[in-house]
Amino acid sequence: MKLSVLLPVMPLDVRAAMPFAAMVKHSPGHSLWQGQGLLLDSYQLFTALSAAGVGVPMGSGVALIPLRSPLEAAVQINSVMALSKQPMVAGFGPGAKSFQASVMQRPYSSPLTAMREYLGIVRELLTGRPVSRDGQYFSLHAQLPPLHTNIAELGLGVLRPRMAALAGEVADVAITWMCPPSYISTILQPALQAAAESAGRPSPRIVSVVPVAREVPGREHAKLLWEGSQVHLGAPHYQDMLARAGIDVTTGTPSESTGRLLAGEVFLGGSLDRIGEGLQSYKAAGVDELVLNTTGVASVSADAALEELATILTEVSPG
Repeated sequence: MKLSVLLPVMPLDVRAAMPFAAMVKHSPGHSLWQGQGLLLDSYQLFTALSAAGVGVPMGSGVALIPLRSPLEAAVQINSVMALSKQPMVAGFGPGAKSFQASVMQRPYSSPLTAMREYLGIVRELLTGRPVSRDGQYFSLHAQLPPLHTNIAELGLGVLRPRMAALAGEVADVAITWMCPPSYISTILQPALQAAAESAGRPSPRIVSVVPVAREVPGREHAKLLWEGSQVHLGAPHYQDMLARAGIDVTTGTPSESTGRLLAGEVFLGGSLDRIGEGLQSYKAAGVDELVLNTTGVASVSADAALEELATILTEVSPG
């Protein structure tokens, strides 16, 4: 299992992201990931990092499809790949229903259909094939010239079984966020594999984004883990996924919920040994790449997050 890094800050310029990219480049870290950027566009940031001399393999996990047409997404992906000369996972997701409604006036009545149409168009555009599709949400009649570069892997944000099945059918990568390893192994992975087998294609590799924080003197690691994830934990689709995994985050105090999340290895916190045990659990669950999320630590100090990541990458082995 590879270990990668989530950019834990919302940068205002490329200089804020450069230390994290440089650390990945000069450490055992595999790649640098960013969620949906609302200050700096993720694709443009990746290209700027490469131009600054700290280009590394990268992952977008996940870009929200209401913000960008599939044609624009394909052009941006081609641009990043051609200008950076780095491997890339281009991950996509529909976003929460409340976000969809805020951008489009009404949410997708079928997020699965929207994602199927979107990824299908993007994949055809990236391979240079003519696209002629008339869908419920996305229609396009166009073609992009193929670039003489590697084609990006296409990822799908996966929280629940039906989206996992869709990823097995159409995606190269299934990207999970705060999904417990037991839930990945018993619920998501079987759905991925069954759908991939039915479609006659390889099962997508699994990339899991996991909040981490060491227990160090003078720092409440459990509180930082909660604070760095509370936006996601307040979203109904995350609450539903965790409930399916047997973890309730809707009742009790934040401290009680954090305890449940630590016990379920949704959060990895405490000693380096304990974090290492958690990494082994994700590996055993079939995760191919684990992305270390130090957003909570970075809320106190970006330098502390850098130190956290460097320590885990150099002193903890995923086996």
